[in-house]
Amino acid sequence: MTLLRDADLAAAFDHAARSYDTLVAANPGYHAQLRRSARRLGLPDRGRGMRVLDLGCGTGASTAALAAVLPDAEITAVDASAGMLERAAAKPWTDNVTFVHAPAEQLAQAGVAGPFDAVFAAYLFRNAADPDGVLATVRDLLGPHGRLAVHEYTLSGRPVHRAVWTAVCGGIVLPVATALGDGGLYRHLWRSVVGFDTAGEFAARVRSAGFDRVKVLPLPGWQTGITHTFVARREVLDAAGDR
Repeated sequence: MTLLRDADLAAAFDHAARSYDTLVAANPGYHAQLRRSARRLGLPDRGRGMRVLDLGCGTGASTAALAAVLPDAEITAVDASAGMLERAAAKPWTDNVTFVHAPAEQLAQAGVAGPFDAVFAAYLFRNAADPDGVLATVRDLLGPHGRLAVHEYTLSGRPVHRAVWTAVCGGIVLPVATALGDGGLYRHLWRSVVGFDTAGEFAARVRSAGFDRVKVLPLPGWQTGITHTFVARREVLDAAGDR
């Protein structure tokens, strides 16, 4: 099962940027579910005085969700695709939103430095060549007890949910994307979900990366059992190495 990675994946997203918003708008509940995941970060006071990193912001849908839920936070939105980022940055934003072009693996080189109070990552980790390395980077960028919310296609492990995902991709997503000239990217989308962690496996991966209070929360609608929110807190050890 061949997947797009690194520069090839960024280039595919660059090409798809022009039609990406149109395609996601056809996904029932797409934006509402991102806002739901942003709320699940549980940050108080509209995010006032807090720094939030939107990792893998794409054309800005996740950034808009964060801005709606946390309008007073300082939001740094990052993506590896120049084309997607250009689309995102062209939209109207308040002065507390900043965009940075960088892969998740090269944040320090792009000047993205912590500590952040929270990191939000939507549809990112299954696209990463080294998801454990990205989780380690995220952990290092968070302040003590900083919060993580991951909004991701992660199948439940039940055959019915894999079947629904395959049917939606094969019957709706791939034909439309192919007609638009982006079939390769959306075949990657289907394969990347089928080949990635189940929800339980990804939760275990997050715990192993140094996070505690890990919760797996379902999302409503047709994506139940297909998309989940993972919320966690950076685990902080005392001098003796104890929690």
